[in-house]
Amino acid sequence: MTQTNEYTKPLPLITGLSKIFWDGCKENKLLYQECKDCGEVIFFPKMFCTNCMSQNLGWKESKGKGKIHTFTVTYDMAPPEFMPHVPYALAIIALDEGFRFMSNIVECDFDKISCDMPVEVVFERATDEITLPKFRPTNGN
Repeated sequence: MTQTNEYTKPLPLITGLSKIFWDGCKENKLLYQECKDCGEVIFFPKMFCTNCMSQNLGWKESKGKGKIHTFTVTYDMAPPEFMPHVPYALAIIALDEGFRFMSNIVECDFDKISCDMPVEVVFERATDEITLPKFRPTNGN
């Protein structure tokens, strides 16, 4: 887990619904929901299943592995809070458990990022309350 001394980028808002997810991140766990009635995989946290409308949802821990579905690398013209951090890569990750997650790709040469590249979750502690899940290439990429 990376410790950031002074985090200056915008932070996510923790709500009653998302608190379990963010608490999991503080423990280096990537959590998602699953409907106990129909088995639907659910992410981002919801109060009911989008497939069968059940409120019988449970939390599961992802293995944190997946593949890049799509990505972009920002070299300039970023929002002011992000300009000191360009270039950066933002991707949608297709997790092995069946949900997609948007996050940064880190610890790699941005010119080598590609769709279907295998990645794994890593966690960056931004503040005492917020730990951010990010992804890095696996298998020597």
